[in-house]
Amino acid sequence: MTAAVQSRSLAPYACSDATSRGREHAEPPPTDRTCYQRDRDRIIHSSAFRRLEYKTQVFLNHEGDLFRTRLTHSLEVAQIARSVARTLRLNEDLTEALALAHDLGHTPFGHAGQDALGACMRKYAPQGGGFEHNLQSLRVVTTLEERYAAFDGLNLCFETREGVLKHCSRRNAERLGEVGLRFLHGGQPSLEAQITNLADAIAYDNHDIDDGLRAGLIDLEELQTVPFFAGHLDAVQRAYPTVRGRRLVAETTRRMISALIADLAAETARRLREAGVDTPDAVRAAPPLAAFSAPVQEQLQQLQQLLLHRLYRHPEVLRNTTKAQRLLTELFEAYHADTRLLPRAYQREDSARQPRAIADYLAGMTDRYAIREHQRLFSMRDWPVY
Repeated sequence: MTAAVQSRSLAPYACSDATSRGREHAEPPPTDRTCYQRDRDRIIHSSAFRRLEYKTQVFLNHEGDLFRTRLTHSLEVAQIARSVARTLRLNEDLTEALALAHDLGHTPFGHAGQDALGACMRKYAPQGGGFEHNLQSLRVVTTLEERYAAFDGLNLCFETREGVLKHCSRRNAERLGEVGLRFLHGGQPSLEAQITNLADAIAYDNHDIDDGLRAGLIDLEELQTVPFFAGHLDAVQRAYPTVRGRRLVAETTRRMISALIADLAAETARRLREAGVDTPDAVRAAPPLAAFSAPVQEQLQQLQQLLLHRLYRHPEVLRNTTKAQRLLTELFEAYHADTRLLPRAYQREDSARQPRAIADYLAGMTDRYAIREHQRLFSMRDWPVY
């Protein structure tokens, strides 16, 4: 679909090629696709995107082939976000690009890796801005990817770069120019970005239920204490009284996802009517417009609290979290103590810039590469015995 054809089907508050603030480095516009289709394609072809296949969502990559990874999670977010975007006549290509890019800067070992790198950066580079995985995703697409002769990064449109940055500290926002202004002066990202943020929550809440049940770390009895889950489970059991096991869980989570998508689209449409916004910039100046209805938001928070206490803080999960944090911390400290252990591309003559380069290297690792690298540096199992 060309930009001209697509723009006729979009709502006035949707982002489009005509309203885009452009790229950091000028390029001829694409002739056979829209600018956001180009962004999506560049993200899919990036090295960082491929590495998501071997990065942890909740369960470590080697624990089972059926558990979600950062890659499968990103694909699920894209599907959910596009469904809502289509209903609201938003730009589906921008929405998909944001969904596929939102975790590009995530560390190995999920949030455990992020916490470990954050602690290391505070210790070794207190003025260096710490470590935020959303900011790292932006860093990946603006600086770290090396695919083009004319520029660093992927040279994505402003709206894509803006939407990748879901959270940002004030200190870091001050260094980002136009992309960081909303964190300094208030305001929102595009509606496509707002929708993607909530699609992220829909995806991980529901697939974490599925993965947690599959791993045996939570059970249906616990989940039935949450009215939102219990209501959909009861509806499935009444409609299909003989269904058990995997089919029962899959049908329940499928209905939950459908209900959340419908509620998000309906509540956002209601807020759009009340706000009367008619341009992407009017969306940015308004209060948050993408949202769940109050009753659904309350039930979703109940579900998230159960997952926090019963799944994310389960002893089995915490045991691996502790191992992962220790592993990444030891790698960081080893590289910082002797930069010759690093690939040359990450060695810096300026010692003040070295911690950030180490964080870039570690954040780009997959789970299994980090484990192998730790074994290579610290294990003596492969040493000859005389």
